[in-house]
Amino acid sequence: MRFVTGLSFLILIGCSDRSPKSKLNTNSHFEIQKVIDEFEHQLAKDVEEDDIASLSAAIVIKDKVVWSKAFGMSDVENKINADTSTIYRISSMSKTFTAFLMMQLMEDGYFNLDDTVENYFPEIQQLIGYSDSTKITFKHLASHTSGLIREPKNREEVASGPIAEWEEKLLLAIPTTSFKYRLGEKYSYSNIGYGILGLAISRAANKPFMELVKEKIFKPLKMTNSFFIVPNEDTPRNAIGYDGGPMGEIKTEIPKEEHKGRGYKVPNGGIYSTSNDLGKFLIANRIVSDQPILKRENCELMQEIWTPKVDGWRNKYGLGYHIIEHKGLMVCNHGGNNLGYSSMFMFEKNKKIGIIILRNYAWGMTWQVMRSWMLIKKLSEIIEKEKIKQ
Repeated sequence: MRFVTGLSFLILIGCSDRSPKSKLNTNSHFEIQKVIDEFEHQLAKDVEEDDIASLSAAIVIKDKVVWSKAFGMSDVENKINADTSTIYRISSMSKTFTAFLMMQLMEDGYFNLDDTVENYFPEIQQLIGYSDSTKITFKHLASHTSGLIREPKNREEVASGPIAEWEEKLLLAIPTTSFKYRLGEKYSYSNIGYGILGLAISRAANKPFMELVKEKIFKPLKMTNSFFIVPNEDTPRNAIGYDGGPMGEIKTEIPKEEHKGRGYKVPNGGIYSTSNDLGKFLIANRIVSDQPILKRENCELMQEIWTPKVDGWRNKYGLGYHIIEHKGLMVCNHGGNNLGYSSMFMFEKNKKIGIIILRNYAWGMTWQVMRSWMLIKKLSEIIEKEKIKQ
């Protein structure tokens, strides 16, 4: 898919959700086209210089995927070029899906954000140091303010194994998991915390976690290329994971083995998807859909900063997003990185501009955070300039 041109694009975008929808003038249209052309050229150059594998990206403006394209090879050995239907592991970007599902189930009345998780998932009491002063809530887990360590101490045992056994692996991890900080004291990113969150909301709804994500998110958004387990008929579209970078040996063995499962890491890193499918999810997060699957006020709650006050732009987190406030922009994002794959999901909350970047190698020329940030910044400036003119 290429950038939407002509009158269809001019009608597509308004300057603000709160102002009457208006067309961008011709100069603004060409400015936006130029920015996206430059972005496409830069990604192509990055992938060529990396000379490892492939990258797929999509740009969303308001409620449309207006551009998407892939570069490089999804399978180098078999010389298969990537395209926008190529499937990538999205790693920790999966946390945004888990938080979104949590908000949907809260909306359905299964629990409140401030409910104590042990009411639905009593095994959490086996955490090292758990007491009456560490009554973790759903909100603590979703905002990374539970104080839990990043990984359980028996990580090697529980972070591998078949996906069907992820719940058992999580239960094995809990007794080896301790607190790094006091409850609610500060932001502390925790993979095991999101694993606990996924199983807790599953217990509350009395339905398997993966089934809930499919039923509540994938199906209504028509994300037909998104999976926890890639079906056999779709595995030819699954990008081979290449571990390593320009300065090291490229390996595929461990990424290939991890397709069978990564132990407990399902709610915090288990999803596969495409750039176009993730565009649909990005639209659902930005409160612009004609048929929302989460109420506006609950989307807004996710996009508030829930971590204690910190200086600068680091360590600000909502419910399932990192949040960057800088020079008038309010940007929600989540990345993902594991052996053989890396990803970025980013949008500007008020301008309704978003970007997805997926790669089947972990390191390279494309610094996904900065490339995404600069694109959003440039497009926001054009839209803001048009707004001032009007």
